[in-house]
Amino acid sequence: MAITLDITGILQAAAYWVSNKGGSHTRRLFFYFYVMLTLISMLLGNDPVILSGTAFLVYYTAAVKLEPLPWLMAEFAAANTSSMVLFVGNPTNVVICEGFLVNNAAFTAYTILPFLACSVSCFCALFVQFRSEKHLPPKILQTTTLDPRRVLRDPIGAWVGSFILGSCLIVIIIVSFFKVDVWKISLPFAGAKLIFDLAWDHYRFSTTKVDPEKTHPNNCPNDPDPADRDGTIELQKEMTLTNGQLHAPGPSQSSSPDMTQNNTKNDGLAAFQRFIKKKWGVFANHFPTLATALPRLPFALIPFAFSQFILIEGLSHQGWIEVFAGWLAKATHGGQMHPTIWLIGVLGVLLCNLAGTNIGATILLTKIVRAVPNFPKDSMRAAAIALAVASNIGAVSFVFSASLAGLLWHNILRQKGIGHIGQWRFAFWNLLPLATMTSFGLAVVSAEMAVLYRR
Repeated sequence: MAITLDITGILQAAAYWVSNKGGSHTRRLFFYFYVMLTLISMLLGNDPVILSGTAFLVYYTAAVKLEPLPWLMAEFAAANTSSMVLFVGNPTNVVICEGFLVNNAAFTAYTILPFLACSVSCFCALFVQFRSEKHLPPKILQTTTLDPRRVLRDPIGAWVGSFILGSCLIVIIIVSFFKVDVWKISLPFAGAKLIFDLAWDHYRFSTTKVDPEKTHPNNCPNDPDPADRDGTIELQKEMTLTNGQLHAPGPSQSSSPDMTQNNTKNDGLAAFQRFIKKKWGVFANHFPTLATALPRLPFALIPFAFSQFILIEGLSHQGWIEVFAGWLAKATHGGQMHPTIWLIGVLGVLLCNLAGTNIGATILLTKIVRAVPNFPKDSMRAAAIALAVASNIGAVSFVFSASLAGLLWHNILRQKGIGHIGQWRFAFWNLLPLATMTSFGLAVVSAEMAVLYRR
């Protein structure tokens, strides 16, 4: 639902609107963009914002002659920090809610204050880092007013998609009090959105209201290289090889029978690939929304998450989880609440870099906390919220592989020719925001738990 909503161009339209509000004042515009990306990431999650926001900022900063580094780092931090608010914002949130039996609405109630502390402290750290005129000059080159409607490819789809997604989130929060599984609520809404997309695309195609040059993500005149392309470019490279790549050279007079047979097989493969390419093109012209959304769905997350669970279960089978649980009990003096918050929080941030992204770190620490014998209930709840904070801000870390969003972000930058943000530079500029978010976020969790449990 979030991906198809993003395809309508609503994020780009919001960015144009924010750009007009900021005018030519660079620092005010920097703040407005940070707030906008934070709010959108709260609702759509970090992946759609990374996909669309990164490409937009690359082109925007180039157009107004700004250094892209501050804007891209702020976007990455805002998108990952905001995903801690809703349990659907990040797969790690789902792991925590299921592993610690945290109600979906209660999860948001617990994390909203730590999120605000992390978000504000992160922006302050980013502003301090990039305060020089080299990074944020007083004025920018703003020649014309941008029209948000120019990039809103499907206004009706944007309205319907926003309504369906908003309704889904509201219903999920309400029925969470009745212990209904999330997928039983989200699946019907996703099915309704799929039916609408198919019906709406078919209606526009049948009434010639679909302009392939506008709706297809690779040929939008309003955006020479829109964000939709980032999610599909690798798949298209694999599926739509050029004729020169498909045709092997014909056999020469001195060719052996084996070479002739191989060339015949290559010709057959080339013909099949051309057939698939043609059929895909017909489908994409008829149903552009679905054709654009399918390659962007996180199918790779399924085998990745399975592999993480298998690895953690292997540790458990060998007895390591019990060993780690014993160490945790000793380090927290039998499960005292405040030592648990800080230990789990700091370990969570560090393990995001070492344990196979934040998903692996979350699964591992969840298993360890639950394996501690006679662990106090209030300390277990505190550990869950501390881990929720750590697993989200841990993506704003030292290595790109700390999260899947980081790998996606880095891949988009390489496609756009932004190669100067390497591993060491990424780690250097994330150090101060991560330190401030960890300190303020866990401090708020400690204060919050102290008030709730009078400890």
